[in-house]
Amino acid sequence: MPQTSAPKEVIERIEKLRDIINDYRYHYHVLDESTMSEAAADSLKHELAKLEEQYPELITPDSPTQRVAGRALDKFTKVKHEQRMISLADVFSKEEIQEWLERIAKLGAVNPELFVDIKMDGLAMALIYEDGLLKQAVTRGDGKVGEDVTMNVRTIENVPLRIDMSGRVEVRGEVVIFKKDFEEINQAQKAAGKPLFANPRNLAAGTIRQLDPKVAASRPLKFMGYDMVSPNLPKNSDVYDKLNELGFRTSRQQKVYKDIQGAFEFIEHLNTVRQDFPFGTDGAVIKVNDRKVFQALGIVGKCPRAAIAFKYPAEEVATVIKDIVITIGRTGAATPVAVFDPVQLAGSVVKHASLHNADEIARLDARVGDTVIVYKAGDIIPQVNRVLTELRPSDSKPFDYEQALKEQYPELEFERPSGEVAYRVKGSNADQMLKRAIEYYASKSALNIEGLGEKNVVALVDAGLVSSIADLYTLTPAQLMTLERFGEVSAHKLVDNIQATKNPPLARFITAIGIRHIGTQTALDLAAHFKTFEALSNATEKELTEMPGIGLIVAESIVAWFADEDNLALIEKMKANGVEPEYQDNSNGKLAGLGFVVTGTLDSMGRDEAAERIRALGGEFHSSVVKSTNYLVAGRNTGKSKLEKAAKLGTKVIDEAEFLKILES
Repeated sequence: MPQTSAPKEVIERIEKLRDIINDYRYHYHVLDESTMSEAAADSLKHELAKLEEQYPELITPDSPTQRVAGRALDKFTKVKHEQRMISLADVFSKEEIQEWLERIAKLGAVNPELFVDIKMDGLAMALIYEDGLLKQAVTRGDGKVGEDVTMNVRTIENVPLRIDMSGRVEVRGEVVIFKKDFEEINQAQKAAGKPLFANPRNLAAGTIRQLDPKVAASRPLKFMGYDMVSPNLPKNSDVYDKLNELGFRTSRQQKVYKDIQGAFEFIEHLNTVRQDFPFGTDGAVIKVNDRKVFQALGIVGKCPRAAIAFKYPAEEVATVIKDIVITIGRTGAATPVAVFDPVQLAGSVVKHASLHNADEIARLDARVGDTVIVYKAGDIIPQVNRVLTELRPSDSKPFDYEQALKEQYPELEFERPSGEVAYRVKGSNADQMLKRAIEYYASKSALNIEGLGEKNVVALVDAGLVSSIADLYTLTPAQLMTLERFGEVSAHKLVDNIQATKNPPLARFITAIGIRHIGTQTALDLAAHFKTFEALSNATEKELTEMPGIGLIVAESIVAWFADEDNLALIEKMKANGVEPEYQDNSNGKLAGLGFVVTGTLDSMGRDEAAERIRALGGEFHSSVVKSTNYLVAGRNTGKSKLEKAAKLGTKVIDEAEFLKILES
């Protein structure tokens, strides 16, 4: 083991990643079997590459990042490539493309012309011509040694058996099966009662590796050219022109750009239209167009410095469970959620995935610290597909569901009704929880909706006029007047009062939605830190715990609330009904930097209103006298303890009249 500053857990992680990637590569590239989706494997490879980039002393010659996948099978003659068949390093963001450009700029390639093409998903192949005749077809193999599959490739209709060029010519490309042809093949398999093939890429690779050329001849294989090793033309764009001239099929999507902005816009365009391409694709290739510069930049590991592969958002991704939190839905059901660092998945950033219930956790054997494959069910809801137990930490412990309920909700009792998979809050039902939620939403400490007290809330829910908080904003006076409690005046007044809260202060809205452990002051802190509700909804546990006063329990509670499908649906419905909270910056108010405590009884206002007026002017409202308290407002029936504490700390004591002067001056 070389000298390294890497922590022990990083060393162990690298070793386990190498093992599972090598296993995947063997099954996928040698046996033509898939142990996981290519997208999930890509995310593991990307993680390994990043770790090795951080700790280069841990790179070993046999690391998956240092060699091209696959090795020659014994059933075919092995052929050594005259020039190594390389692979491209994967990137997943515009920022990583920019970093790549900055790296090659340091090596002399400043603002190079860029060649961009779609990345086809097939079996890499080299076609070698001697004086115009097809002499040999060789698979990539391990990049240095491939397999001679000439007899099979000769059966591919779009591979020219003769080209109009003398000398040695080597054309490289992908052997693919078009999506339409693949569907027809599987329909025939189904009609014959035979197993369906997994995907076009595997079928193409498996077909090429059949010993009997008749099998290859019976399947609609296509060769798609993308490079010429010899002769060495000046530009990559020239290569495509020459390939088309010689009769090879290419993607026909290639373009040349003078700057990265144009290239990236084209890459984004390709993502919007790639589903219409006849072949499968999972990304785009970006190359330095000048081949002399390309070669001068050289190779690092198995990858050329002058080219990268941009991978489009994956439908599956591997990530590590940082925590398992349990949410309480509107019916009282307890739902577990896996929390992980944000990852790109199917075009969006996700940071948690549903684990459904205790039985599903047990079936998956999902644990904190596990590496899992996450996917989007119906391209909407992130869920855990499976656990990669091969990467499980040695100190891993099974998740104790009932113990987690006790730790996360010590004040609640749970039961699991007979015949149900979900644990529920004991004695709860959907209507009771909805009534409580609306009452709190309308309370003085939240949005202070006058006229929406307990009795009116009960009447609205029992009459079926509201089934969520969001329904409050669709109520009409006519609906309210169907209830005994409302006349025309009171009905209009309540609707007006509700509508007046469509743009509530962000801090009050955060309080009102009822996230556990979030009181008025914490809501103010969150609003001041994140500024928008959307930013808060995307906050990670790490970001939250880095805030002063936000501990792990509060952070877990916030993440869990935004992981709950019911809550997300509620917020979307409120948006649709016109509810948009707004951040109010009071930091420059006239009371900024001043702390107040109110004790005793005030004649002009209640304690909550006093707190609200102080905060609206930029001041801080304290529940008890501390060093940073500037004023103790003493009303009637003031207790001795706060007065004594104020005297001890030198806090100024003022009466209600003086307090009002401060507010109104």
